[in-house]
Amino acid sequence: MSTPFPFTAVVGQDDLRLALLLNAVSPAVGGVLVRGEKGTAKSTAVRALAALMPSLDVVCGCRFSCDPDSPDPACPDGPHEPGAFETRPARMVELPVGASEDRLVGALDIERALAEGVKAFEPGLLAGAHRGILYVDEVNLLHDHLVDLLLDAAAMGASYVEREGVSVRHAARFLLVGTMNPEEGELRPQLLDRFGLTVEVAASRDPDQRVEVVRRRLAHDDDPAGFAERWADEESAVRGRIVAARKLLPSVRLGDGALRQIAATCAAFEVDGMRADIVMARTATALAAWAGRTDVLAEDVRQAALLALPHRRRRNPFDAPGLDEDKLDETLEEFGGSDDKDPDPDPDPDGPGGGDGGQPPQSDGDGPRDDDTAARAETDESTQSTQSTEGTENGEGGEGGEPRPAGSGAAEQSAVRAAEPFRTKVLSVPGIGEGAAGRRSRARTEHGRTTGARRPRGTLTKLHLAATVMAAAPHQRERGRSGRGLVVRRDDLRQATREGREGNLVLFVVDASGSMAARQRMSAVKGAVLSLLLDAYQRRDKVGLVSFRGTTADLALPPTSSVDAAAVRLESLPTGGRTPLAAGLLKAHDVLRIERLRDPARRALVVVVTDGRATGGPEPVALAGRAARLFAAEGIASVVVDCESGPVRLGLAGQLAGELGGTAVTLDELRADSIAGLVRDVQGTSRRAA
Repeated sequence: MSTPFPFTAVVGQDDLRLALLLNAVSPAVGGVLVRGEKGTAKSTAVRALAALMPSLDVVCGCRFSCDPDSPDPACPDGPHEPGAFETRPARMVELPVGASEDRLVGALDIERALAEGVKAFEPGLLAGAHRGILYVDEVNLLHDHLVDLLLDAAAMGASYVEREGVSVRHAARFLLVGTMNPEEGELRPQLLDRFGLTVEVAASRDPDQRVEVVRRRLAHDDDPAGFAERWADEESAVRGRIVAARKLLPSVRLGDGALRQIAATCAAFEVDGMRADIVMARTATALAAWAGRTDVLAEDVRQAALLALPHRRRRNPFDAPGLDEDKLDETLEEFGGSDDKDPDPDPDPDGPGGGDGGQPPQSDGDGPRDDDTAARAETDESTQSTQSTEGTENGEGGEGGEPRPAGSGAAEQSAVRAAEPFRTKVLSVPGIGEGAAGRRSRARTEHGRTTGARRPRGTLTKLHLAATVMAAAPHQRERGRSGRGLVVRRDDLRQATREGREGNLVLFVVDASGSMAARQRMSAVKGAVLSLLLDAYQRRDKVGLVSFRGTTADLALPPTSSVDAAAVRLESLPTGGRTPLAAGLLKAHDVLRIERLRDPARRALVVVVTDGRATGGPEPVALAGRAARLFAAEGIASVVVDCESGPVRLGLAGQLAGELGGTAVTLDELRADSIAGLVRDVQGTSRRAA
């Protein structure tokens, strides 16, 4: 067994270490979500925490780690008689991203349950994590239904397994820790809210600190046991402090003043629901116990807010988590509790924010601004620095009567801000796929409505009871059935086939040429793409962005699950130049070819955002037509968002849609409340093309 990196040897990352320690003191806080870039010691710190957890007594032979002093009366291995117990270290169980539902919650032997009436239950990872730590690396890549099961178990302290009327329940109380890299996609706001605390981690920019990180890592790799021995005293001290804080926790007093500050803070930041208030109260109490106090002070409430609220302010994938600390301090001062022992809201440098955690570093200068306000200010400043009128392609006047600045020609124009997003019509891929679970197109999945039955391939996960009985019934006489029970063999078992929804690869091909450069027009185009990106986030799609202008096409964003990254690239997308439509389509076709090699099961939906014009090079229109017919020949689902405007319309986008084998919709028709039947039209056209 390898020697883990010592928790106390982790350099920096004060907030991460403090959040983990608070959950070790009080698991009721609700776990920790660690967000940060790769290579920032997220996994190292979590794995190191397991060595600090106090040892626990368990009933001998119990697979569910029952406490001998208060065993679970519903334990599948029970009932437990008073007697023998054993002491062992707390476990840390890791949940792989690709785990099945049965691996997480456990599996029932359906064959024995039907034939013998026996609840033969094989425990899952939730049972193994009971009274320990459950760690999910890359939790944002975990399937939604697994995340729901995981968080429900964490909230209720129990796991329930239901299979065709046979149910098993067992205790599952654990410290839940998830880590994620936001570049690979975000968690839904509903799931973010289920994590008690969140911390943002990033690599230090201080050369001395980075040197120390490298020095300690190399020393550990050269001699893990010797390195751990050098940090044994610090580890023992922290372990003892956790035990002391646990004993003190029931004696900590959360006064009315502190409760009022907590409620006022959650109301001031417009946090939905009441979970934030409860988590803040538990966190502030744990902070006081960690500091060795029996009273919750204003500094505890402030630190609790910094850990419990930032991720709960996120309303959509384009909102950055964060908290305005000036507003926080004003709220705490306004609603300061009269029962606080320390009237000074500034943290004690020797208190809980000292060596083992600490406040996030304060910004220099004028102090932090609210993220949304800062973003608006930055955009306004950028807009003011550009001219109010811009040229269009090939020296033509601006669309809608906008004058063209002298000498601008086909020059690149500065990026414009996207219009306000809206709810879009559902675009889906025709047919039935077998891709990753999502919410866009029809697919054969593990969850959904039952559509049939088949012989199981591998382990049976979803029993089709009627089909199993029908398969076993004709053989009862030859199997010597004599009683009322049904004689069932493994060959009789049938797996239910189910139909649900899958996520797709939505590849945006955006015309950024001069013909799209009128500011009002490009703002509307970006608003439409932003709306489709929001829809892709809600439907759990991967997204990619190809832009074309001038003489080439660029892959502005390789296919990713991070729609907020796509939104950032879209916002900064410049316009200007000719319209190399063929280059854009060929680049998109090449991207899809590579993605099919990486993920053959994920089907694609190509969304071309253009007015349909093609200029530059020899025979640009004919070349664009040939490129479009490649998509039609391969049956790739496509939609053309027609951006043409003005009194005279050429209908070029509709012609392009015909070449692609897809359908064309205008920006107005893309809105969910505009027309009905858009999905049917897209699917029907795609079927005819296929």
